[in-house]
Amino acid sequence: MAIDPHKYTDADFALRLALFYAALFLTVGAQLPLLPVWLAAKGLDPRTIGIVLAVPMVVRVFAIPMAALLADRRDALRAVIVIAAVASLAGFGALALTERLIAIIVIFAIASIAYTPLMLLADAYALRGLAQWGRAYGPVRLWGSAAFIVASFGAGYLLDLIEPHNLVWLIVATMGITAVASWLLAPLHPHRVSPGAIAPSARWLLREPAFLAFAAAVSLIQASHAVYYGFSTIHWQAVGFDGVTIGMLWAIGVFAEIALFALSTRLPVAITPTMVVLIDAGGAVIRWSAMALDPPPIVLPAVQCLHALSFGATHLGTLALVARVAAPALATTVQGYISVALGLVMAAAMSFSGILYGRFGAAAYGAMAVAALAGGVLALAAHRMVQSIIDKPDTSTPVRARLETSSAD
Repeated sequence: MAIDPHKYTDADFALRLALFYAALFLTVGAQLPLLPVWLAAKGLDPRTIGIVLAVPMVVRVFAIPMAALLADRRDALRAVIVIAAVASLAGFGALALTERLIAIIVIFAIASIAYTPLMLLADAYALRGLAQWGRAYGPVRLWGSAAFIVASFGAGYLLDLIEPHNLVWLIVATMGITAVASWLLAPLHPHRVSPGAIAPSARWLLREPAFLAFAAAVSLIQASHAVYYGFSTIHWQAVGFDGVTIGMLWAIGVFAEIALFALSTRLPVAITPTMVVLIDAGGAVIRWSAMALDPPPIVLPAVQCLHALSFGATHLGTLALVARVAAPALATTVQGYISVALGLVMAAAMSFSGILYGRFGAAAYGAMAVAALAGGVLALAAHRMVQSIIDKPDTSTPVRARLETSSAD
C-alpha cells in the first residue's frame, strides 16, 4: 500500500530525516574506531587490516551505481534506503559470527554491497526532499554529526570495558537502529514526468573536464583520510591513550564539522563549490602534515578541528556542485559517479595505508598530505575550467546552462 507524502509537513520530514542521519552516523561513529581494533583482535596485521578496510571501497564501485540507478529509474529512494539498511543489518550480523580471514573478507564484501550506498542514498533523499519542502541541508545533516560524537565517546569508553572480540556487536546494534529509522522516513513527492518524455541522462558529465577534475579532487581529499580512518585508534592506543581520550579526539573533529554545517546557510553565495574544495584541500594538507609529526596530546584537539575542512566542507562542496549540474531526477546518479571515483581512490589509499603505517607509523600521514595537495591542484584546475565556461559567450553547453540556471535560483 502506497504511503501518501501529502500527509506529512515539512517539520515531519525534517525530523524523520534528522533521526535517520543520527542513526546512520551512530553506525559510522562506532565502525570507524572499533572495526580496526576488532580486526586486530582477530590476529590481522596492519597490512591485512588495510586490505580488509579497502573492501567496501572496492565494492562501492559497482554497488553505488546500481543503487543510484535503481533509485533514480524507479523513483524509489526511500524504498531502496530501507532495503539497503535491513540488508546491512543482516550482513554485519553475519560478520560478527565470522572467524577466518577469507570468510571475514567475503562476508564484509557482501555486507558492504548494501551498506556503502546508504550515505549517498541518504544525501540524495535529503537534497531532493528538503528542496521540495524549502529547507536547508546543513541544519538537518548536523544531527548526524552530533550522533557521531555520541558514538565516538561511547565507543572510546567501551574500548576499555568490552573485550576486543565483542566490539563488532556494537556495530551490529547501531545498524539495527539505522534499519528501524529507515522505516520512519517520510515518502518523497514523485517526480512529475510528462507522458512520453525521454528519461534524461547524466553521461555528458563524464565528457566534461571540469567535472572530472572536480571528482578527482574530491576523491583525493577524501581518500587522504585513509590512515586516520584505518589506524588512528590503533596508533593512539599504542602511544598510551585510554579509550575515553581516543573517543574525545574522534568527537572533537565532528564538533567542528557540526559548527560548519550549522553555519553553512550563511556562507557567501560567491563561494563556489570548487572554491570550497580548494580551501578544504589546504586544511587537509595542514592536518595530515601535523599528524605526520606525531604531535603531543595538547596539540591534537586543534589539529582535529581541521576535520571541518578536510571532510565536512569537502562534503558540502560536493553536494553543492551536484545541485548545480544535475537535474533533480539525476542527482543520485551524478553523486554515484563521484562516489565511484572516490571508491577507487580510497580503496587504493586504504590498502596502501596499511603498508605505510606498518612500516612508518605516524609518518604515514605524510603520504596523506601529498594526496590532499594533489587534490588541491585538481580543485584549482576545476575552478579555472568552470570559470572559463561561465565566461564563454556560448550558452549552448550543458554545463553553462546548468550553472546559469542554478545561479538564477
